[in-house]
Amino acid sequence: MTNTALITGASRGLGLALARSLSGAGWELVLTARGADELEKAAAELGATAIAGDVADPAHRARLARAAPELDLLVNNASDLGTTPLPPLADYPLDTFAALLATNVTAPLALTQETLPALRRRRGAVVNITSDAATGAYEGWGGYGATKAALDQLSNVLAAEEPDVAVWWVDPGEMNTRMLADAVGAAEAAEATDPAAVATALHDLIRSRPASGRVSLQ
Repeated sequence: MTNTALITGASRGLGLALARSLSGAGWELVLTARGADELEKAAAELGATAIAGDVADPAHRARLARAAPELDLLVNNASDLGTTPLPPLADYPLDTFAALLATNVTAPLALTQETLPALRRRRGAVVNITSDAATGAYEGWGGYGATKAALDQLSNVLAAEEPDVAVWWVDPGEMNTRMLADAVGAAEAAEATDPAAVATALHDLIRSRPASGRVSLQ
């Protein structure tokens, strides 16, 4: 039986690296991201299904769930960073924070709700990509970190409520991605870990299926 994964934020960075790793192991993939051109390129490379759109859009989430009626793995990887340069909480734009909550917290929960029936049938797994900003007091990272802390707790409770579905909230550590470059600059980001190496560790986690919980990959 072929395994199927749905990965958000799959056009670059960790999402794309994980898609490549799973594809190499024979997984069928449904990939989504907002950038249609990059996503179509990735899907063509991997023989995957590409559905471009915004995970914060309920209609888009419904399309994703319909595209994967039999699902073994949901990877909620898509995230927004928010305003850059990263502002202190005293000056954090509240409209930006509301948008971050919609993308980083509400969307993963809503997509999980959409796909849980399929995941339950296959005794599948949910991977929610979190961050050490969820637990550390890093100046400027309050808005983003608060959304990841909320995602951590949603994952924690989901794991308790869904014993037949594995739930891992995964801190991948600093990676050389466009998001990190936007936050700290390209030079510093270039010194971070290659997303491909993190994807290998994440694939190993998925394959070994440990108990649900928070996992740090670096």
